[in-house]
Parts: sequence; C-alpha cells; structure tokens
Amino acid sequence: MKQNKYEIDMCHGTIMDKLISFALPLMLSSILQLMFNAVDVIVVGRFSGSQALAAVGSTTALINTFTNLFIGVSLGANVLAARFYAAGKEKEMSETVHTAITLALISGLVMAVIGQIFARGALELMGTPEDVIDKSTLYMRIYFLGMPFFMMYNYGAAILRAVGDTKRPLLFLIVSGITNALLNMTFVIVFHMSVEGVAIATVISQILSCTLVLRCLHHTEGCYQLRFSRLKIKSYYLKQIFQVGIPAGIQSIVINFSNVLLQSSVNSFGSVSMAGYTAADNLMGFIYVSVNAVTQACMSFTSQNYSVGNYKRMDKVLRNCMILSVAVATVMGSCFWFFGPQILRVYTNNPEVITHAMEIMSMAIFSCTTITYFLCGIMDLFPGALRGMGHSGVPMILSVIGTVGTRIIWIFGAFPHHRTLRFLFVCYPGSWAVTIILQVVCFWFVRKKVHRNYMSEA
Repeated sequence: MKQNKYEIDMCHGTIMDKLISFALPLMLSSILQLMFNAVDVIVVGRFSGSQALAAVGSTTALINTFTNLFIGVSLGANVLAARFYAAGKEKEMSETVHTAITLALISGLVMAVIGQIFARGALELMGTPEDVIDKSTLYMRIYFLGMPFFMMYNYGAAILRAVGDTKRPLLFLIVSGITNALLNMTFVIVFHMSVEGVAIATVISQILSCTLVLRCLHHTEGCYQLRFSRLKIKSYYLKQIFQVGIPAGIQSIVINFSNVLLQSSVNSFGSVSMAGYTAADNLMGFIYVSVNAVTQACMSFTSQNYSVGNYKRMDKVLRNCMILSVAVATVMGSCFWFFGPQILRVYTNNPEVITHAMEIMSMAIFSCTTITYFLCGIMDLFPGALRGMGHSGVPMILSVIGTVGTRIIWIFGAFPHHRTLRFLFVCYPGSWAVTIILQVVCFWFVRKKVHRNYMSEA
C-alpha cells in the first residue's frame, strides 16, 4: 500500500536496511531535539549563570512526569494506525487520525492549565533550592503554554511513523529547532532575558513544528489525510488507543517519578551539583533517544506485521533491532566516555560544575559503554515488541516493578549510607538489569501464545 516516497513497506523485503531507513531519521530527530534543548541549557549556563542553568535543569524530570501520560498515549495511536494501514483499512485509518489529533489538542489544553496551577507546588515538593525556585517556576509556566502545540506535533508525528514516514518529521524539527536556537540567542544575549527567554523561544518553536506537521497531514493524499472539519473523538478508536497507550503512559510517568526522586536526591547537594546533573543528564539523553528510536522502529514494524499475520518476520525484526540497538549504544557511549570533559565545557565554564557532571558520568557513562545503555536498549525493545502486538498492560507493570522498585530501594535504602553522586547513579544499571529479566520472561510467554495461535490457524 505504498503511496509515496516517504512511506516504508514494513511487511516485505529485507529488514535491516528498512529498519535503518526508519530509525535513522527518527534518531536524528530525537538527537536534534536534544541538541536544540541543549541550546537552552548552554545559552542560560553561559550568559545567565549557574542558577539559571540549575533552574532550567531542575524542571526536566518534572515536565516529563506531567507530560508522559499523554505522550505514551500517542504510542497507542501509532500502533493502531500502523495496524489499519498495513491491513488496508482506509476508513478505520482515517477515523484513527482524526480521533488522535483531537485527543492531542484536548490533552494539550489540559496540560497547559495543570502547568500554570501546579508548577511551583511540584517544584517545592522536589526540594528545589530557594535560590532557583522562582526561575524554575517561571520557566515551567511559560513552557506549558506551548503544550497544545507540543502534543499535536507528537501525535501527528506518530501517525506519520505508523506509515514509515520519519523523514518529514525530521525536516520539520530541523526548521523549528533552528528557529528555537536563534530565538534563544536573541532573547538571552541581545535582550538580556533569562529563563523566560528560552521558554518563550521553545513555545514559538513548538507552534512552528505543530503547524508544519498538521499541514503535512492536511495535504497528504491517502487514508491518513487530515481534515480539520472532521476532527472528532470516536469512542471505538479512542478505546483501542487507550488500551495500548495508557499503560505505556503510566509506565513513563512512574519511571519519570523515580527520576524525580533522583533529581530530589541531587538537589540535596546544592545548585552546583544540580547544574552538573543537568549537563550530564543532557549528554546521557542523546544515547537514550538513539536507542529509543530503534524501539520505535521495532514497535511500528511489529504492529504492521502482526496485523497481517506475519509472525515469523516479527521475530526477525526483534533480532535485527537488538543488533542495531547494541551497536548504537556502544558507539555513542564510547564517544561520550572518552570526550566527556571536553563536551561538558560546551555547557559551562564552571570547573566545579564539570567536576560534578563527570562524577555522575563516571558511573552512568562508563556503564553505558560496557553494560548500562546496552541493557537499556534491550530492556525497551521487548515492551516495544509487545505493544506492537497489542500487549501493553503487563510490560507496564513489570517496568514499574523492575525499574522504579529497584531505584526506590536504592535511593531510600542504600544511598543514605553512601551519599555521593557516583554511588547514587549506580541505580541505573541495576534497575535496567532487573527489568530485562522480567520483560524477557513476559515476552517469551506472549510469543509462545502468538505462535501457537498461528500454528492452529494454519
């Protein structure tokens, strides 16, 4: 059912080259997004000082916690759209598109309101220091004004990913990201604004990326064409989106809650350590989003092949994704380990901040090059494959038990007796290793059931 040069036939032909063709633009999109976000960090760190840097950084885990339920739901839209597209169900595909975009608009408006009301209270609960909390609150409140546009872009991009189109979202992100970077420098350097400048720049860039993706869907010829007059939530499709998306969203929320606990533990060391964590976390984020792109590919490819009963190809997809994920994590992790101090100087000139960042990365990045992000990539692949088959609830529960449970035990049990940043971040590789074991067992049982059903039908 390939209709244009941007779409990918996920159900036929070779696998690895198509996985790379799908995952590479998505990987670049995610990396560019982080690079553009890093511009926020770099600009305020260099031109507004370490307090502004800490203020922006202290909001990351909290923003993710607030937004990840709705971002997780977009995965449900992606899976459902991929199924209908592969099966040639054009009417169902169209209804899914319009339901998803309407849901994105509503959820974005809800998040905008929540951000205005609860920003400061949530930051206070995290133990944000008094010297940065005013700036952190201001940044969050402005940032959340862009939530409707942020949500519609993510849901629109999820629809495009469902048909194999990851190239155009990349182009849209390049345009909006460059705009964000230029506005950052204009507001902060030229007009001497602080965190409010980078927040306003982010909102404007979100409006731009949203406009581009909606325009793309509107002008598309095919079953996923968007008509604004047909925007409406249909309960039948909403239920199916929620079945996959809500467990994924809850999983992201709970995992990010554990990251909030980590952020709170870092906050106890003061604003300089917070700034160091901000820079280190930004670097580690590049590795995570890269392996996550492979997970997204695994989910989309699995969903399409599952809808047409091509179960053996699903196994091949997972194996190829594991190879690709390991390769990406190893290469990127090695680069950051060897060149970490040099790269960190891009974020800040403060040697104390760099020292704290390297203290964190000496555990997290080292583990990444050898085990940690290797494990992280594998850990995410199995739930991705399961979601592609429509199984999202159990992987969510197992991720919460494995990842969050391990981190909570570590933060409240072991960390108080060894209060160093290096020791704190040992919880990353430990939690991922535990979760992998649980997810592999779950996948084995689901796979066995799927193949048994296939043999009985044959």
